[in-house]
Amino acid sequence: MKETKMVQDQGETTILTEALLKIAKRELREDRCTREQSLEQLRNWVAKNEDLQNVRCDDTFLLRFLRAKKFSVPMAEQTLLKYLNIRRTFPHMSTQLDYLEPRLGDLIDQGYIFAVPKRDKHGRRVVVINAKGLNPKIHTSCDQAKAHFLTYECLMEDQETQITGLTHVGDFAGVSTAHVTNWNPTEFARIFKWGEQSLPMRHKEIHLINVPSTLKWLIDFVKNRVSSKMKNRLIIYGSEKELMKCVDQGCLPLEMGGTIPMREMIELWKHELATKRDLILGLDKSVLLSDRGIQRRSSFNAEKASTGGPNFVSQIESIEGSFRKLEFD
Repeated sequence: MKETKMVQDQGETTILTEALLKIAKRELREDRCTREQSLEQLRNWVAKNEDLQNVRCDDTFLLRFLRAKKFSVPMAEQTLLKYLNIRRTFPHMSTQLDYLEPRLGDLIDQGYIFAVPKRDKHGRRVVVINAKGLNPKIHTSCDQAKAHFLTYECLMEDQETQITGLTHVGDFAGVSTAHVTNWNPTEFARIFKWGEQSLPMRHKEIHLINVPSTLKWLIDFVKNRVSSKMKNRLIIYGSEKELMKCVDQGCLPLEMGGTIPMREMIELWKHELATKRDLILGLDKSVLLSDRGIQRRSSFNAEKASTGGPNFVSQIESIEGSFRKLEFD
């Protein structure tokens, strides 16, 4: 069999090729039986959970969480609760994700963050983050966060991306002290700590280029506070030539040594956002009435989960103070 079809609740059909099915089986423990049984269990749980209102129950939405947790239904349930909780706790950053909104639209138009139209050799979408596309004198940390949330919400509507995961390429050329100090330390700590646990995405590779020497120790600081799996997937390169040894040239903008001009990529990304606009805005209808269902190991860990941890916050504040004294190359 070369392909199989999955019919979604919303009347659309997603086709998974034989190659995708093999990846899903190998990396996610997914087969037709597991998928159908897990979807039924998760859908029934959503329907019976009194703390949830207007949560989407179509296959594509629920499979975000099941695939992110390799079809452990209890873990998928927890991730769904945490996902809704981060939207409830940070609505100014994670809701009303409309690419037509002027401030958000300007960030996208400037190329701060966008997904490359072509998939890499692993079948993954490549997300480019371009520091030059963010002017910290104009855009706030809220604008910045919304651009990221919008990007990931759009990409997670695609089942192929749910299976293959994402590759990230971050270009730090043009980064300044203002880029770093744009964030409130406490809020950065909280969103940083919650993001990895709450967003159902598979970050497979993170490639960074043009990182100033004054910023590398901050990267190390961040690496030490993510899972070992994520830490091992983050690589810093000294040149575009080194980067292209690990990232397909066709998946990079012309300005970074690739083949397609960045402007063309941005316009294609805006078209993709347009096709998903109503679906993404519709996510705001989902409501988490209480976080009582979120499991926490202890009251101490609960405090860390909600505040980012006092030590982490103080360290972020110390970094912010240090960065105000730095000059970038």
